[in-house]
Amino acid sequence: MTEQLPMARRFRGFLPVVIDVECGGFNPNTDALLEIAAVLLEIQGDGTLRPGEGWRYHVQPFPGAKVEAASLAVNGIDPYHPLRPAISEKDALARLFRDIRSAMKDNDCTRAVLVGHNAYFDLNFLNAAVARCGIKRNPFHPFSSFDTATLAGVVYGQTVLSKALQAAGIAWDSNEAHSALYDAQQTAELFCRVCDAFSAVR
Repeated sequence: MTEQLPMARRFRGFLPVVIDVECGGFNPNTDALLEIAAVLLEIQGDGTLRPGEGWRYHVQPFPGAKVEAASLAVNGIDPYHPLRPAISEKDALARLFRDIRSAMKDNDCTRAVLVGHNAYFDLNFLNAAVARCGIKRNPFHPFSSFDTATLAGVVYGQTVLSKALQAAGIAWDSNEAHSALYDAQQTAELFCRVCDAFSAVR
């Protein structure tokens, strides 16, 4: 029997992947997915974690999608800007899932698990987009996730991302906030910091 690689042992065969989405509202079934980013995690020889490679895709609103002005005011996205390099949901997910499956294979993992700050929100938007696009091979577990808002609340007493990062001694640039890739990268840093604080079996 082939020995499992360390990442597979660390998370019970799961590959944790940090996901952040920027959207046109709060309803995953009616509101547009406008941006999605993913950051992989790497396990070191001593069992500690660090953020790895990341990707971001600008996404075209699906036909009939709602886009709330209040949401755009927060994330600063102009979904219809002529220079915005947006691609369809199906194309964005296909590219993302291809790279995640490759990382799963490299780490001998059987499934990806979403890591997010308030992960329920990101997972719901991801699952809704998968359903709309008719994607049959979703590498992510459909309901399991790691939520850094919960973890940071337990470890640092803070649930807001910026405050949790500051409590963990991790830099936060409010000017970069609500860029999906930046938020995913900082969430990855936070998840690694929390995981490394515990002496779990590796």
